[in-house]
Amino acid sequence: MLKFKRHSFLLSAHEIHRLFSASPAISLVDPITQHQTHLQTTTNINTLQSETSIPQSPPSLDPKHYISQLFKCRNLNQITQVHAQVAVNGLLLHNLALANKLLYIYVQHKAVIDAHSLFGVMTEKDPVSWSVMVGGFARVCDYLNCFVTFREYVRSGECLDNYTLPLVIRACRDTMDINMGRLIHHVVHKFGLHSDPFVVAALVDMYAKCGAIDDAKQLFDKMPERDLVSWTVMIGAYAECGNANESLALFDRMREEDVIPDKVAMVTVVNACAKMGAMHKAGLVNEYIWRMNFSLDVILGSAMIDMYAKCGNLDSAREIFDKMREKNVITWSAMIAAYGYHGKGREALELFPSMLTSGVLPNRITFVSLLYACSHAGLVDEGLRIFNSMWEDHFVRRDVKHYTCMVDLLGRAGRLNEALNLVEDMSVEKDEGLWGALLGACRIHNRIELAEKAAKSLLELQSQNPGHYVLLSNIYAKAGRWEDVAKIRELMTHRRLKKNPGWTWIEVDNKIHRFSVGDHTHGWSKEIYKMLEMLIEKLELAGYVPDTNFVLHDVDEELKQGMLYSHSEKLAIAFGLISTSEGTPLRITKNLRVCGDCHTFIKFVSAIAKRLIIVRDANRFHHFEEGACSCGDYW
Repeated sequence: MLKFKRHSFLLSAHEIHRLFSASPAISLVDPITQHQTHLQTTTNINTLQSETSIPQSPPSLDPKHYISQLFKCRNLNQITQVHAQVAVNGLLLHNLALANKLLYIYVQHKAVIDAHSLFGVMTEKDPVSWSVMVGGFARVCDYLNCFVTFREYVRSGECLDNYTLPLVIRACRDTMDINMGRLIHHVVHKFGLHSDPFVVAALVDMYAKCGAIDDAKQLFDKMPERDLVSWTVMIGAYAECGNANESLALFDRMREEDVIPDKVAMVTVVNACAKMGAMHKAGLVNEYIWRMNFSLDVILGSAMIDMYAKCGNLDSAREIFDKMREKNVITWSAMIAAYGYHGKGREALELFPSMLTSGVLPNRITFVSLLYACSHAGLVDEGLRIFNSMWEDHFVRRDVKHYTCMVDLLGRAGRLNEALNLVEDMSVEKDEGLWGALLGACRIHNRIELAEKAAKSLLELQSQNPGHYVLLSNIYAKAGRWEDVAKIRELMTHRRLKKNPGWTWIEVDNKIHRFSVGDHTHGWSKEIYKMLEMLIEKLELAGYVPDTNFVLHDVDEELKQGMLYSHSEKLAIAFGLISTSEGTPLRITKNLRVCGDCHTFIKFVSAIAKRLIIVRDANRFHHFEEGACSCGDYW
């Protein structure tokens, strides 16, 4: 099997020349060894089943006739018949346009074996031929043959174009192969296409998806002319890598440069808003969409439902949903998921029969949304019923995400033995999400032995994720097993893994403010800590008792209380109280799960300060009002 050597970014001229200049041909990893006699089907035309045949016409030497016939083909047998007729009439070897069209039709039907058979006997090839074959392999995810075909294209001496290069660059993106991507980038320079907007947009997208956002930004900034495609890709790239703030800043910059966004760009911006969770920004984007008269189709409408839901405004999400004239399975699933994020499991379940009544059939995403909603509302029996009905009533096969939701549902409810049995009996391949859900349930219910078993399986699948080590360490710490905590931390140090820091964001006066634990970098730090001191005094008089079980360090109680008081969510809330007028709702976002003590603290603050406080953490939304939380302390 041919394998590409992985190269670093700084390749020498000799290496580039050796890889992409003419040399003895290297054959493909051939998927078609049994198909060398492809055109033997010619003698069998008359024996084909009538229902798969195309109407027979008198022999013709007009290529347009056969191109017309190709576009009428509905299955592979019909394409094969036209192929045979063309070959018999001698047109195939003498008409490149017809051969390319036949090649294209094979690829459109994902018949790459037949396409490559034809490609191999074509005596003449042009950039269209190569593009179709490269794209054909990428279309069926045969990336190795996609890259090999592209290399042979480069060696053929034909000029590369701005159609084929984006295809192969996207293959690098889809395989997350940044080394191959950098190599293709060198080829782009070699052929003088480094300023082509379509090629550069594909490179920006590839670098961003591979996590090399700085390379993506560098390319973007150097573009002599940035068209709408380039802006849209870069905005999406920042959102994808978690920097939604920069994504929205780019959107503002794009409009300043008089580039008018289309609907695709607006969907990208809406998704960036959803990731950031900033309500003010969401409102501005919504206003712009209406001002520009964008129609609320299923794609944009569904994205806006998700945006409002993730910005903490469920009512606006439902308003968008109700305004949409056309709703498909994505729209319904987005609204069901929105109720799930906010812990409104009953409302999510009530929406499902309405969806079925409207004639929209559920898919696997719909059931993930339903099961997630059940999990975060504690609706165990309802979740089991839905899980069991997937195939029996709706013919939707369960995948690992559905099992993960069920493990989470049973685990949160304390039914860990049932969750473990489900894991052991499932036939689909287990992934890190599944074991992570079981480990999280073990943390809630202090099941240390089972946690160790889940952690072992989890680390075998994903040994470089620091979050898994931290979760197991926290379970040990909660049980007072400090020696085991020390071992986990030592293992993390040995593997050069660092805990992801906790951050909390709050939007005040259209600006995002970010806090970390014990943060003193904010301009209002003195006022924030003074407010926090006053708050804690009032809360303790009202009955608040700091829960030092959530300080997972082996220190004395007084120090533990000090650590609790400076958690990032407490600092963000204190800042919100001193920087907004009375009665203004506070919306904060936490990148990790909110701890139990902070959850209790915020309940007391909502009662004492008479504020609605909406918290979005890594798992869900919490709406705190008058001393209670929408989750019912079940999260």
